[in-house]
Amino acid sequence: MLIKMNINNIKKTGLGLLVAACLVSAMPGEQPITKNGKQVIVNTTTIAADIKGYNGPTPVKIYITNNKIEKIEALPNQETPKYFFKVKKQMLGLWDGMTVNKAEKAKVDGVTGATMSSECLTKTVQRGLEYYKKNK
Repeated sequence: MLIKMNINNIKKTGLGLLVAACLVSAMPGEQPITKNGKQVIVNTTTIAADIKGYNGPTPVKIYITNNKIEKIEALPNQETPKYFFKVKKQMLGLWDGMTVNKAEKAKVDGVTGATMSSECLTKTVQRGLEYYKKNK
């Protein structure tokens, strides 16, 4: 059955919003854990969305092979670029090569002048590692 509606009827009925909601919900989202051979990738976008830095969450992807962290990659966020660049440069490599258990317990120093972003990043990584251990 074909339903004919003009633009005014769509606005009145809210059908446009319904169609948009259906399209968005049908789009595949990034899963918190994906596998690429022996490598496991943890995406913290949804699992650490409640951990806030200065301007919001600082999601990351954690690449793990044989229970060791290969690298951590920052994902787009709303932190001040000037300060978050320092955080990425000084902190992301600190976990490289650590086992998941060691990295989860590691005390990582933050970046002076970017305290909130540093703390958020550390908590986000810890949350991602906890998720990995429960769901690998």
